[in-house]
Amino acid sequence: MSKQYFVYIMSNKYNTTLYTGMTNNLKRRVQQHKSKFAKGFTSRYKVTKLVYFNTT
Repeated sequence: MSKQYFVYIMSNKYNTTLYTGMTNNLKRRVQQHKSKFAKGFTSRYKVTKLVYFNTT
């Protein structure tokens, strides 16, 4: 049985910063970015807007 994974791109409000990632639970992962769950790149640059995703 194979898992479904998502490749995604997120941006900040003004589309000046991009972040790419991969996850098996897109809804949970986007919520983590929006709530600044982990301190790091995405929280520093306020990357909270999902702009693209695709399944692998």
